[in-house]
Amino acid sequence: MNTYLKNYHHIVFSTKHRSACLTKPGREDLYRFITGILRNKRCKLYQINGVDDHIHILSHIHPDQSLSGLVKDIKLASTCFIKEMQLFETFSGWQNGYAAFTHSEKEKSRLIQYIKNQEQRHKVDSFTVELRALLKEHKVDFDEKYLV
Repeated sequence: MNTYLKNYHHIVFSTKHRSACLTKPGREDLYRFITGILRNKRCKLYQINGVDDHIHILSHIHPDQSLSGLVKDIKLASTCFIKEMQLFETFSGWQNGYAAFTHSEKEKSRLIQYIKNQEQRHKVDSFTVELRALLKEHKVDFDEKYLV
């Protein structure tokens, strides 16, 4: 029997110390690079976007990939790519950890729009405010000291 799986993972992670270093001119190159990583790992990307200090990814994760391994691979490879291509002058790496949430098929369109609208959203709310709201929405226990 084949393995049948449909999952939607909303993955969020920030730059180290939430440094606002992901300047707009280099973001598209970063997103294309991450898209290639996902494709090589047989994951389907639905949306990727972000702002100066963090990114969001909505992707189906192939059954032979673990979420933690995939995020680790994205962070390691993209760090090398950013440094090699000198995409972001003050980039010093990604934060430790990440946030990830699973979603149903019926939420996919809403999530795609949510991720597309990151620049608009962050004219009003900081990443910390956004992350806190996501964690609460998904009923994830968290320690406030790690959000600062």
